Amino acid sequence: MFRFRTVATALPLVVALPACSLRMQPTEKSRPSVALPPLPAPKPPRIYRLQHLDTLVQLPGRVLHIYPAMRPVYERLQSPEWVAAKPASATEEDSFLDFAAEERNRLTKAGARVQRTGRALRLRPTAAPEVRLVNNPAEDERNVAYEYLATLPSIHQWLVSVHLYEGGYYMLVDQRSGRRTQLMAPPVIAPDGRHFVCGNSDVLARFEPSGLQLWSLDDKAPRLLWERQTEWGCTQPRWLDSKTILFEQDFFDKGDVDTRVVRLTVVP
Repeated sequence: MFRFRTVATALPLVVALPACSLRMQPTEKSRPSVALPPLPAPKPPRIYRLQHLDTLVQLPGRVLHIYPAMRPVYERLQSPEWVAAKPASATEEDSFLDFAAEERNRLTKAGARVQRTGRALRLRPTAAPEVRLVNNPAEDERNVAYEYLATLPSIHQWLVSVHLYEGGYYMLVDQRSGRRTQLMAPPVIAPDGRHFVCGNSDVLARFEPSGLQLWSLDDKAPRLLWERQTEWGCTQPRWLDSKTILFEQDFFDKGDVDTRVVRLTVVP
């Protein structure tokens, strides 16, 4: 009996010890919240704040609005192989000057109706006499060189780059009539084949006009619908659909050229 009472007396103490130890643990306190300074509002590049870059006045009295566009969307669109990309470096830019070597490679695929004989680029239309474009290597303003770029069967044209003493332009030669059409830049044809645009950018050197042209292909020959020379440049226009283009808009500002991707509806 003595042992039982001793054990019974000690048992409540044993049971009470865990409860006592729990009560003795320190309570966890919440940490004070740290006030973070508010983030500054994002500041768009300067070119996006110049409102005069957001419109293109098309006579008579029609204003085309230019909107920012997403570069990933632009980069997914196809650019014709005859529209050269901007040179990524001075070395790459110098390599573009050797256009004679590049032309020899293209002529091997052009067919018998396009040939070069010495300084003469010879194009043979189906219903007109041969067109001869002869280079003049003079060391002055008379200097001119004709470079064959591409055959465009969908619009029945040959594309030629014309290099002048300073600057240059592009020219279409009709594969049927031999008719020549001067362009400010290589043509980019709409998906439905009814129009093409030419966009050029020379906002730094200004040897060539910067701007945009819209041409119609509804007639037998390309017909210029409108042309605007602008203070900003239009580089590599690409068709989003048969009415809308995306392009890189270049603008010379504070001693440098800034660029953004924009969207413009050129066909009503």
